[in-house]
Amino acid sequence: MHKLNLLPSQYLNLPRLERAFVIASIQLKIDEERQKEAERKAKQGKRGKRR
Repeated sequence: MHKLNLLPSQYLNLPRLERAFVIASIQLKIDEERQKEAERKAKQGKRGKRR
């Protein structure tokens, strides 16, 4: 919620479908960040094996 500049009370006052949308958006962002991190680690692992 901090990154979205959304207070908990504001979130709770949203209609049910808008809260679901916020949750889904956050989940997509988390999945995207995890995938980027995994790709970064995979690249680092390949570099380390060459040396």
